[in-house]
Amino acid sequence: MSVKVFLDTNLFVYMQSTSDISKKELSYQALEDFDCVVSVQVLNEFCNVAYKKLNMKTGQIQQIIHAINNTCSVAVLTLKSVEKALLLKERYGFSYYDSLIVASALENGCSYLFSEDMNDGQMIDDSLENVNIFIRPDFLI
Repeated sequence: MSVKVFLDTNLFVYMQSTSDISKKELSYQALEDFDCVVSVQVLNEFCNVAYKKLNMKTGQIQQIIHAINNTCSVAVLTLKSVEKALLLKERYGFSYYDSLIVASALENGCSYLFSEDMNDGQMIDDSLENVNIFIRPDFLI
């Protein structure tokens, strides 16, 4: 599918899950069905969770990061990203780090942000919709 979707960190964490198979499958389906974008921030957040909560070794994390890089476009963060995030934080009341995710999604022309951290169905700047695929799995069909 040619629709650009920004994937939040939680999807990559669920892809490593052994307990929540439904979220794992939906996360992989999103990755397979859309033109996916992540930011360096998402990679950093994933590494942090992989070390702290998933008890993964560096080699395992490196393999996953390389797989993400081979599957998704990886966007860099710039001063423009930070400035946009600050404006989004003020306008929408998101946390700063969620605002940085949203800023990157907007900068990279994504139509959807797949995240469970913000309100499902919320439109941002009239061009980006937040979709929680775990409460709206029919969105992937």
